[in-house]
Amino acid sequence: MLELYRYLKLTRLVEERIVNLYRQSKVVGGVYRSLGQEATAVGSAYALRPEDFITPIIRDLGAVFVKGIRPREIFAQYMAKAWGPSGGRDLNIHFGFMEKGFIGPISHLGDMIPVMTGIVLAARMQKKKIVALAYIGDGGMSTGAFYEGLNFAAVQRLPLIVIAEYNHYAYSTPTRLQTGVRDLAEKAAGYGIPAHIVDGNDVIACYEVTRRAAEYARRGGGAVLIEAKTYRRKGHAEHDDQRYVPAGEIEWWEQHNDPVDRYERYLIEHSVATKEKLEEITADAQREIDEDCAWAESSPMPEAEQAAYQVFDNSIVPPAFRPKVLER
Repeated sequence: MLELYRYLKLTRLVEERIVNLYRQSKVVGGVYRSLGQEATAVGSAYALRPEDFITPIIRDLGAVFVKGIRPREIFAQYMAKAWGPSGGRDLNIHFGFMEKGFIGPISHLGDMIPVMTGIVLAARMQKKKIVALAYIGDGGMSTGAFYEGLNFAAVQRLPLIVIAEYNHYAYSTPTRLQTGVRDLAEKAAGYGIPAHIVDGNDVIACYEVTRRAAEYARRGGGAVLIEAKTYRRKGHAEHDDQRYVPAGEIEWWEQHNDPVDRYERYLIEHSVATKEKLEEITADAQREIDEDCAWAESSPMPEAEQAAYQVFDNSIVPPAFRPKVLER
């Protein structure tokens, strides 16, 4: 339970540091925060086994940490450094570690659902008992790729868990204006698969419901849809001023339903930890962040010509240098 707390705090503190780097113009591209949603990613990913696979979306940094990715790799990736996981070729969490069961997202608009369906289909052919967990936003659930991927997983009874994050907005569009169902979990009926609704700001609840879903899927039950009711307290990205949000809505969620505050109260009230113990865990996470951020900032920028390598398998396809005909 204390490890869950550390992952929650680590996620929030890392994102706060990334915002600071962004404001110093040290980040390349946009910053997409999970403020208010950390419990969904951390709790669900923590319920999996090491050999299981996940594919996150832009607000699931906590799940990436649970899978063993270090803050230094996230910092270097955001700053497009040569020592980052993609060597400066991509940003955010657009990278993966196959050996850690982390498939980098190629799109947040449903495309990873059929990809993860393929992962568990391949695992079945190799007689491996793994589960795949794919995260999707409420807006992404209205795309064609989502339906095609989940339908295939349902028909084939593949061990795919889909975490649908109901965070109230698809960029700036309120969820009620882009889907006709009240609960995203209702969509599971169209595929004949079980669905659950969980309080996405309760890290223990997210852990428990995902653990049961993983057990069900692993023993041959097939795909499962989990809807996590949560709230996105920051805009689509740091450049989004959220003028479309009704006055007072963000403040209410901050004061009454913050996942980190809730879990801190729970741990103290149930005598799992003292306030001093939680402060010690936070301080330890902060030390790691300070060290890893310094490492990432000191790492070099990539050489320009390296962009031509490792985009495709260079043992099959040569590096994509500028064609001679275009040179002057």
